[in-house]
Amino acid sequence: MGQNPVEKWTTWGREGVGPGSPSLPRVHVVLVEPEIPPNTGNIARLCGATRSILHLVHPLGFRTDDRSLKRAGLDYWDSVEVRHHQDLEAFLSRYGAEKLLLFTKKASRLYTQAPYADGCFLLFGKETKGLPGELLKSRPDHCYRIPIWGEVRSLNLSTAAGIVVYEAYRSMAAGDLVASPL
Repeated sequence: MGQNPVEKWTTWGREGVGPGSPSLPRVHVVLVEPEIPPNTGNIARLCGATRSILHLVHPLGFRTDDRSLKRAGLDYWDSVEVRHHQDLEAFLSRYGAEKLLLFTKKASRLYTQAPYADGCFLLFGKETKGLPGELLKSRPDHCYRIPIWGEVRSLNLSTAAGIVVYEAYRSMAAGDLVASPL
């Protein structure tokens, strides 16, 4: 009988273990025109915690030296690999043929059905409008959603990113991810 999945999650944090280590996959988190500094800061912190690469697609709704952006990321900004892109067209021209997974409330398939793979790009749109409609229409087979059962319109961007990033690593590692001790 194999190791209990809960026990597997108790050893993450050991050197060389965790997302981005030589033995485990790594994902790219792409924020398309984010507008709210604390959301981007929280997602940067998430990327630092999971060794994910953060892509910021301009225009941004804030300056990158914004105090609230830095405060949300705390002192973890040095631990985050951040790549800036002039606009969505520039990002797509560089990575458009890559493994793009688009997250939108307009999709019918759930985020748990996404084909997460090493090096995949998880795209999230701006807080007020989501991803551009033309992008969603051009890649309908790449669109996924997080279910919402309550009366709210949508989840906070940093909450959605956290759900998806951890699901991506969980599914790719097939239960082999481990977590730092409490």
